[in-house]
This record gives sequence, C-alpha cells and structure tokens, in this order.
Amino acid sequence: MIEQPVPLFLAPMAGVTDLAYRLLARECGADVSITEFTAASGLSRHDATSWLKVESDPREKPFIPQIFGGDIDEMVTTVELLEHKADIIDINFGCPAPKVCRNNAGAALLRSPDQVIEMVRSCINATNLPITVKMRLGTGAGPNTALEITRRLEDEGVGRVCVHGRTLRQRYSGEADWLQIRDIVNSVDIPVIANGDIVDAKTASSCMEVTGAGGLMIGRGAIGRPMIFHEIKRDLGWSTEKPPWSEDNPAFSRLWCWNRYLELSSELYSGVRNKNLKRHAVSFTKGLPGASKMRVELHSISTQEQMGLRVREYLEDLTRLETLTI
Repeated sequence: MIEQPVPLFLAPMAGVTDLAYRLLARECGADVSITEFTAASGLSRHDATSWLKVESDPREKPFIPQIFGGDIDEMVTTVELLEHKADIIDINFGCPAPKVCRNNAGAALLRSPDQVIEMVRSCINATNLPITVKMRLGTGAGPNTALEITRRLEDEGVGRVCVHGRTLRQRYSGEADWLQIRDIVNSVDIPVIANGDIVDAKTASSCMEVTGAGGLMIGRGAIGRPMIFHEIKRDLGWSTEKPPWSEDNPAFSRLWCWNRYLELSSELYSGVRNKNLKRHAVSFTKGLPGASKMRVELHSISTQEQMGLRVREYLEDLTRLETLTI
C-alpha cells in the first residue's frame, strides 16, 4: 500500500477530454486535467475548431493545453498565443497516430532527441509559463530515447515529464514497461509522471511501487469511468471524502457521472453540437449488461438530446436492477 498520496492526472485524449469531461473528472477526484492534444498548425492560423479544443473554465485550475507539431516556428507562435490564457503548456511527443507521425510530430520526434530539445528550448524561450512534456519510451525502432531526452529536458528547464511506458511501434498493445519509467524517475530531480495500464487502485499501487513516480496519469482507464479517480483515492486510503453518488450501488456512480456530464455539456456547449457525446455515450455503457444491444441502438439515434436521454434511461434501469439484487 502506498501511504503517501501522489497527484492523479486525467490524460489528454483526442475525442475524450473535452472541457465538460475534464470538469467532470475533476469533480470525481482527478487532481490535474489536460486538454485534447491540439495541432499547433491549426492554432497558429487561428482555426476556430482548433481553438474550441483549448477552451477552459475558472473551475479548471491549473489550465493546461497540450499542443503538438513538427514545425518549431508554428509551435513557438502557438505558445505565444496561449500565454494569456494557460497556466502551463504541455508539449506532446507521445501520440502514435500515423497521421500525426507522418508529419514528423508526436512520438515520431523521439527518433531525434536533438529535434525534441530544440523545439522545447524554443518554446521555453518564448514564454514565462512552465513547459511540461508528455512522451513515450521511444519509437521502437532502435534504442529507446526517453531517458536521454528527459535528462536533457531537465537541463533546459522543463518542469515535469510524463512517460507512457510503451513505444510508438507498440501503440497500445502489450504491457506498459514500468521498469523503464523507474529508471527515468531515478535519473532526474524533476517530477516524472507514470502513464500506462493504470485501471484501478491495485494497478495504481503496483505502478507506484515499481516506479516511485511523482504522480499517475490515467487515460483509457478513465474513458466512461471518471469515477476511477475517487475509487483509487478511496481504496488506497488517500481520501475519506464522500462522493456525490451512492457507493452502495455501483450503477449509481455511472448514472450520476452521465447526468453530470450532460449538465456540464448543456452549460458549456449551449447552442453548439458536442462532437464527443456519442463516443462518451458508448463508453458509459461499455461492460454493462446489454451494452452491445445498447450500442447498436445508439447508432440509430438521430439527435444528441435523444441520445443523452436514452443512455440515462438505460443506466436508471440498471440501478433499479442492482437495487433489487442487493
């Protein structure tokens, strides 16, 4: 059991960590949230869709937009544009998506530590804000570079590094290598956040025991399950705070979170279509009784309002069933 609490981060995830979901995760116990990763090319040319991804709210502190790109000038311009609204700026060297890597961005840059350092140094010189970095272990083609890069980033003045314990080539397959994260933790003085395969309190505790990291970042484990942050803190004895949902009936936590997500979406996206609602609707039903049939039904629903109501009805039915079996 890890007695000393560490901060829990909601990972930046495209199509998942919109503002409403980030605020929901905060209410469920996440200590830090980060925006969907956003292309510097779009932000620097003032693309409206790109700027919607980096909207925030006074309830989200610190506000950390994450940016990526392969062009240093675009990255510097974007950092300068974000300076007036961000608290910290995070740079992505971890995305394995082919369309990102083809443009020599994301995890593809890990093949060239010198390019990573040059880009980060230029961004640091362009702002007074703290700069942080998220990366993978390496590309998977040749030796991993994360250890070398982290050491050099510390010398440049980066405030924190998050390491996903997989390579670009692995994408999301296999197991996260926590031992390599441990080596990085032991090699630098700046905080190193561990990311990969943290899905509950048991894996959170195991990851901390192996890595000694300065915090834990949760990605796929938090999709459709924002209550995971509360559950980890509760089960590890890091918090005695009662959640706003009933803990006697597990289905209530999903129902409460879904209703709260709809409330936040209505408040924040008034008059604007929520591009992530359908993905969240599917995620909130995953692994539950009748989920496959429910997903088929969701694909045939034409309006977002109807979709929100249908998922609510589905979860309400489950809470009644669980109440009967307790």
